[in-house]
Amino acid sequence: MPQSAARYAGQPGFTVLIPARLASSRLPDKPLADIAGLPMVVRVARRSAESAASRVVVAADDARIVDTCIRHGVEAILTRTDHASGSDRLAEACMQLGLDGDDTVVNVQGDEPLIDPDLINAVGGLLTASADASMGTAAHPITSLDDYLNPNVVKVVLDARGYAHYFSRAPIPWCRDQPDAAWWQAGAQGVPAGFAPLRHVGIYSYRARFLRSFPGLAAAPTETVEALEQLRALWHGHRIAVHLADKAPGPGVDTPDDLARVRALLAAV
Repeated sequence: MPQSAARYAGQPGFTVLIPARLASSRLPDKPLADIAGLPMVVRVARRSAESAASRVVVAADDARIVDTCIRHGVEAILTRTDHASGSDRLAEACMQLGLDGDDTVVNVQGDEPLIDPDLINAVGGLLTASADASMGTAAHPITSLDDYLNPNVVKVVLDARGYAHYFSRAPIPWCRDQPDAAWWQAGAQGVPAGFAPLRHVGIYSYRARFLRSFPGLAAAPTETVEALEQLRALWHGHRIAVHLADKAPGPGVDTPDDLARVRALLAAV
């Protein structure tokens, strides 16, 4: 375990898998983009290594990513180029690495160079605390009406046990009696107690046996409509435990503007 992760000794072990795909319509060669002197995927892996993870592995679709990782001391494996999604790539990685059964895998996205190691730990520990969950993820309170109404901001509603009840791009839960969202400007007056709009954070933990089987599950109608892959798990009766963070994670990188923003943030440190 890296020295930076020593303070997490004693926590349940897990493997971080980082899917990395070279092709990107909005930011070509995104995993290799330089951020403060390091390729982005290497920076993500090093941040992940500051968590309690027993192993951090990049699952790449191109030999250039693998070679770059190896040069920087990061473990990486080459996976097929034709995977339809990141979870399909991770399922192949599980098979290559011999991960199965109740082994916990944490999916850290390869475009999250500011990922918080404590968030990785929290999501990595969910499945130990939630024996009947197949997956774990995270969410945080929405504090902006624009975010609440934005279809690019995925929302999640929880059940009584803190498991995901539903994910949607729509503003959920929705106050029927004040449908114009006037309650938001008024400080949520008149909204039932317990109303808590939550933004879903795209980090996941899986039981390896479930992750290996996930690509074989039929896509859910809700998944197709919402374009949210995690709805497939709910559709097939699997539970998703949710860690509630108190704030939003650092920004990810999807576009050249995002890349410039993250570079500026790291330069200011």
